[in-house]
Amino acid sequence: MNSSLVSSIVFFCILVVSVRSDVLSDSCGEAAKHDPNIKFDFCVSTLEGNPKAKSATGVADLVKVAIETAISNSNSIGSLITKLLSENGLEPYVRSCLQDCSELYSDAGSYLGKGEQAFEGKDYRTSNSVISAAMDSARTCEEQFKEKEGVVSPLTNENNSFYQLNAISLAFINIVQK
Repeated sequence: MNSSLVSSIVFFCILVVSVRSDVLSDSCGEAAKHDPNIKFDFCVSTLEGNPKAKSATGVADLVKVAIETAISNSNSIGSLITKLLSENGLEPYVRSCLQDCSELYSDAGSYLGKGEQAFEGKDYRTSNSVISAAMDSARTCEEQFKEKEGVVSPLTNENNSFYQLNAISLAFINIVQK
């Protein structure tokens, strides 16, 4: 009898973990299906890195995970920009672009915080609006490097990841709204 109880508990735990991982996989699949900017593998692998994703029971939980991940990403990009700006011999145009990007990512972190608060208050319109503004930071940062011929952005990968993270947040919010 005792081994049957243990087997039942183990089965239940496996079932709970399986259901939770399905929430992430299903949500990322739904998001990727509706937005070509979202790559399924990126969605799953990035959000799996946040321990809160493991305990998500629905898409609403994953919205918070995605926003928190984007805020962390924004802060990491800000730190990278600070490091790049400290390098000697940086071309003045690149330095100017990086300074603009630094401000953009600082603002993006603030927008994401407001977006998270709006989502928690079920103000989806505001949440969408401010997260979209944060998302635009990545594109604006990237595009300005292209304005001068021959200049290559040192932040292309970071900008693309940040953009995609915000696209995931917006897609998840849209799923919650349905």
